[in-house]
Amino acid sequence: MAENTVKLLIVEDDYALNDTVKETISDLGEVVQVHDGNEGWFEIESGVYDAVVLDVMLPGQDGFTILKKAKEQFPNLPVLMLTAKGEIADKMQGFDLGADEYITKPFYKEELLARLKTLLRHTGVLGQDGALEVGNVQIYVDQHKVLVDDTEVSLQGREFGLLVYLVQHVGQIVTKDQIFDRLWGFDSDTSLTVVEVYMSNLRKNLRQAEAQVNIKTLRNVGYTLSATTEE
Repeated sequence: MAENTVKLLIVEDDYALNDTVKETISDLGEVVQVHDGNEGWFEIESGVYDAVVLDVMLPGQDGFTILKKAKEQFPNLPVLMLTAKGEIADKMQGFDLGADEYITKPFYKEELLARLKTLLRHTGVLGQDGALEVGNVQIYVDQHKVLVDDTEVSLQGREFGLLVYLVQHVGQIVTKDQIFDRLWGFDSDTSLTVVEVYMSNLRKNLRQAEAQVNIKTLRNVGYTLSATTEE
């Protein structure tokens, strides 16, 4: 679904296993599947994903190469390594390069899902029990609900996903391109100006609800969201 607020990437060359992983984690959000290392790095480099399930043995670039580059460019991106290798040396190499989790095939679906949920909570993407907080705003991702001082605020269309994405990166700069790729997809025929329209509507709704957050525009750079104190 285009309005999912969590975006996950699977890089696995075994098509059947790739589909199994997608089926296992699809309830968490939107899942993109690729089947070789070069495609995997292309997707990761876009900077729009919340977590990656990454195989080690891949055509093109191998998983360790991708992991090293991913952690250099996106140090907070959770990466769960998935491999048939069970040797301690391979696991240590993965952890040394920054892997956050490591699961050896074959694996239990429940374990994969649980570990991925834990990673997403640790990075603030899901929050505890699906809740995110900033200022006087509470966002319940799983329930698709936003509260301001315990009063529910109705956000239309992708406004909810936009708010979640900004809150997940509170205090950080997110570019217009990143927002567009995240919520509409880089292959969408929609104009990039749609981001400005949704941002304007989101600001209006938050202002009317007296939300203690500020979305600042950095001209030619992007946007950043921060909490404000009550005057």
